[in-house]
Formats: sequence, structure tokens, C-alpha cells
Amino acid sequence: MKTLLEVGALSVWYGKAIALENVSLTVAEGEIVAVLGPNGAGKSTLLKAVSRMQASQGTLTLRGESLQNFAAHEVVGKGICHCPEGRRLFPELTVLKNLMLGAYLRRDQAAVERDLDFVYSLFPILSERAGQIVGTLSGGQQQMVAIGRALMGDPSLLLLDEPSVGIAHKLKLEIFDAIERIRGSGTAILMAEQDAQSAMRIADRVYVFEHGQVGREGPSAELREDDYIRQAYLGVA
Repeated sequence: MKTLLEVGALSVWYGKAIALENVSLTVAEGEIVAVLGPNGAGKSTLLKAVSRMQASQGTLTLRGESLQNFAAHEVVGKGICHCPEGRRLFPELTVLKNLMLGAYLRRDQAAVERDLDFVYSLFPILSERAGQIVGTLSGGQQQMVAIGRALMGDPSLLLLDEPSVGIAHKLKLEIFDAIERIRGSGTAILMAEQDAQSAMRIADRVYVFEHGQVGREGPSAELREDDYIRQAYLGVA
């Protein structure tokens, strides 16, 4: 598969504390890559660096073009959309208005309407509640809105930060099924996730972060058989 995103020797500091140290990884076109690791391992920092919400040193390229000199809103225009941890929605606005904010850079109205239909096909409850105030939705439904808003930017690479955290099991299953469908539509996904079992079920490849560095990496099927991964992340002795 052709490489879409390439991260090389990426380092990030928060003051004097290093959050990422010489991290290198790739995401291919149409691939799901999961980033696993404990809290504080640097997963969210990686996604923020890729979307240019966080300054970094090293190389970041999308289809061979450097992203380091672009601002966050310019990176969206390049095809990278970030669904952050904590959702960051506008709780006083409706579902539809939150979704349409994701398309604010776009002028292709017919394509925007098609993408809205796609979001509604992924999450039918959002169509039913398009006029409802987002702050009145459940946590899982708000996560669906957050993912949908990112998709409305028409990304070639979707960054998902902890998409399943704090939501009911049934809705978590719906969200992971939707992530597989998003990949099926041609969008590549780089996903930071605490639920290692669910992430490894759908991911093509996995990077395991430990103390701001890549500790292990490889195809998901192989890492599921790694004794350390099974004990530390999958709860299997």
C-alpha cells in the first residue's frame, strides 16, 4: 500500500519535560493504525503533533509533502481531520450545526450533502436527532457527533483520540463498527485507544507507546500473539 502519512524522529516537549522522543511511524492509504499505551505514554500528543495543534521537532509528511510549516486549519485543508479526546463539541448547538461546522472550509455543497448522508448512514440516531441540542445527548451519541464532524471535513486521514472512552458497551460496538466502515470508504485512520482488545480487532497495524517512545510495533494479528502484549494490554495470561 502507498504511504499516506510518514512521521520521522518526532519529539515533543512540554516545557522541560519530553512527551515524545524520536517517534517514527507510517500510515498507508486506506489503513487503520492503532496507537496503544497507558495514560501519559504520548498517544494524544502524537495526534496533536500530526494535526499541528502541538509544536514538534522531526518530520511530518502527507503524501510526501511536509506539514511542519502549516497551521492546524491549513492541515485540515490538506486532508487531515482530528477528532480530539473529550469531543470538544459546541453543546449549545444542534447536532446538525455541529456536524456542518466540520465542513466550514468546503465549498463543494453537493459533496458536503453526500458526506452528511454518509455520516447519517453510519450513525442513524444523528439523523433522527439532527435538531436536538448536543448537550442533551448521551456520551456515546456525542462521540458519534464528534466523529461525524471530523468526517465532514472530507479527510484522507482521520485522527481519532480515544473514541470509545467513557461510553456504554453497546455504543462502543457501534462506534468501532463505524470506524471499519469509514476505512471501507477509503479514509485512512490513525487511532489512539485505551481499549486494546477492540482496537486490535479492527486495526491493520499497531504501535505500542511506552514513556513517549515506540516500544513495540507490527501487524495487529502478530501483536495479539505477543506474550507481553497479551499480559499487559489484553488481560490474557
